[in-house]
Amino acid sequence: MTADAQRAAAGPKGAESPSGPPTSRPTTDPKHPKHPKHPRKPPHPHPSTPLHRSLARALPVSPAVVLLLLFLAGPIAYCAWIAFTDLQLTGQAEESFVGFDNFRTAFGDEAFLNAVWLTLVFTVISALIGQNTLGLGLAVLMQRASKPVRTVTGGIVIAAWVLPEVVAGFLLYAFFRREGTLNAILDWLHLPTQNWLFTLPILAVSFANVWRGTAFSMLVYSAALNEIPKEITEAAEVDGAGGWRRMWHITLPMIRRSIGTNLMLITLQTLSVFGLIWVMTRGGPGGKSQTLPLFMYEEAFQKSMIGYGTAVALLLLVVGSLFSLVYLRLLRTEV
Repeated sequence: MTADAQRAAAGPKGAESPSGPPTSRPTTDPKHPKHPKHPRKPPHPHPSTPLHRSLARALPVSPAVVLLLLFLAGPIAYCAWIAFTDLQLTGQAEESFVGFDNFRTAFGDEAFLNAVWLTLVFTVISALIGQNTLGLGLAVLMQRASKPVRTVTGGIVIAAWVLPEVVAGFLLYAFFRREGTLNAILDWLHLPTQNWLFTLPILAVSFANVWRGTAFSMLVYSAALNEIPKEITEAAEVDGAGGWRRMWHITLPMIRRSIGTNLMLITLQTLSVFGLIWVMTRGGPGGKSQTLPLFMYEEAFQKSMIGYGTAVALLLLVVGSLFSLVYLRLLRTEV
């Protein structure tokens, strides 16, 4: 056989021959896996562990956690330490650890027990009854009122809320004092007058806190009432349910979680009220309006007993925590 015949029988160069493997000639098809420009699959990443995923999720919030630890948890821990010492502002070289002596002194102090009682009275009257009930009533009435009435009423109520606490205290002091606005109105009506800040100081400051803080409850309940489907209330009205029955059996159960949240927030706010009472009565007369924040301030900064005042502050924190636990338990129940 000639050489040309042998080449013709072998076929084109690079084709697979029956007797051996294909030649190593590079392909010109860009989709071929061996083409130089063919995209190669990246290596499969290593599977992440649960620890790596947790760290990746915690990384964005780590700055906020650091700030909370530095400016919140740190001072609280330092105050907890001071509460177990006899630290004073003046006349002391260094403090010493006294254990639970400050707490035993507090529970044996009639002034402290009086402050605890007045704090509970102030919280129940001004927050649980006053702000909560009045805020709910205003929210219900504003749902049925015209737009101009809603605008005017909301503006007046919110204006009292946004006032600084000291300014609100001076306004209510001018209202309740002997020569104040309230006695002027009573005198014009030929009714007996009195010095409200002397005879009923805890009721006067409670009313002042109601006047100032009702707007918050009104806004919370207004938002909650807007979420109630109108079809439900209209169906109950068609079935013959009156206004009070609709309120008791439909409205209140459907805003139950909002009620619990509002009660918790206004309770914690009321427990920490200081400037309003200080401006109006300074806790007097004779401690008749001295709540725990004012008692703590007097012991720590006027009598220079920082350790004892800080112990009272921790007890106030415990009272607020107990209220919060009760409300959080109420919030667990779904409507």
